[in-house]
Amino acid sequence: MAVPKRKTSKARKNTRRSAVWKLQAPALTKCPECGEYKLAHRVCPNCGMYNGREVIKQEA
Repeated sequence: MAVPKRKTSKARKNTRRSAVWKLQAPALTKCPECGEYKLAHRVCPNCGMYNGREVIKQEA
């Protein structure tokens, strides 16, 4: 059975673990119809358009 030769220090252990828990901001794109930011591959919540078609009817 493999056994570590030396004890891993707290700093080395925490440095290794720090990169795993970073959160990434969602990638936002501009809607080609209204210019608002939206999530990619989703219906724009502002104008209701997706891929050049009106998917959700919006009140004028």
